[in-house]
Amino acid sequence: MPEDQTAETAAIDDNRGQLELAHSIIESLLDHTRVVSDLIVLMAQALDQDTTKALTLTPQWQAYLESRRKLERTREEIEKFAETMKDSQKNAK
Repeated sequence: MPEDQTAETAAIDDNRGQLELAHSIIESLLDHTRVVSDLIVLMAQALDQDTTKALTLTPQWQAYLESRRKLERTREEIEKFAETMKDSQKNAK
């Protein structure tokens, strides 16, 4: 195998490793955020009706809901990105 192909293969393997690491980190952050969100919802359900109503009318709760919506879009974008990276790695071989 020529030296330039060996270097190219090593670069592809290094890129794959970096992409897998980035994907793993992002996935862990998304999973943690989902768990925290579920906990917040559970805690809100444990409150009495008046307290829950007061809580859901706060700007913080609205920001929380918007953040959850953005996170769902982000998860979809990450999945698309991961597929694109896998396809580009296959095509590079």
